[in-house]
Amino acid sequence: MLALILFLVMGLVVGLLARLVVPGRDPMGLIGTLVLGVVGSYVGGTLGSVVSGSELEVRPTTFLWSLVGAVIALLVLRLVRRR
Repeated sequence: MLALILFLVMGLVVGLLARLVVPGRDPMGLIGTLVLGVVGSYVGGTLGSVVSGSELEVRPTTFLWSLVGAVIALLVLRLVRRR
């Protein structure tokens, strides 16, 4: 249960940082930011494991890959909303 709570907190932090890194207005609330961070963590973790050739595991670079994934997810979300 603690791992799930930590995963959600990390997702929220990653989502907030992604919204700060990508300029522009994103009208989403706290839950939307949390979902953005969780999706970003999944995308970034998968991308990081493909690039490094290792299994999905928690390392210091996991946070950076999660942030990259959240930025990618936010940019895709913006493209979908424009259409």
